[in-house]
Amino acid sequence: MKTDVLKSIRETEEEYQVMIRDAQAERKKSLSDAELEAENLVRKAQKDAEDYRNQRLTEARAEAQNRYAEIVREGEARAEALKAQGSRNQAKAVDFIVSRFKEQLHVKA
Repeated sequence: MKTDVLKSIRETEEEYQVMIRDAQAERKKSLSDAELEAENLVRKAQKDAEDYRNQRLTEARAEAQNRYAEIVREGEARAEALKAQGSRNQAKAVDFIVSRFKEQLHVKA
């Protein structure tokens, strides 16, 4: 009877040891799976951040190019307006200079 009890205890201990080993193996597997999932999430987040950065840079470049083109157009329009105004005033300026020149000739004469 004592041997049966001891044998039963030993069998129970072995069953518990197997259960403990299985639980530890499952724990290791769970940890490994969690670490792998965390690494995948980090990689995905980094890729998403890089994609977002590239998208924003593309948008910023396009916006800067549009603003540059707008500034050039405004500058060209202003230059044309000044040129037209200068052309309109050219005849008056020539007349003014010629009249001053004539005045200077009459003063010296």
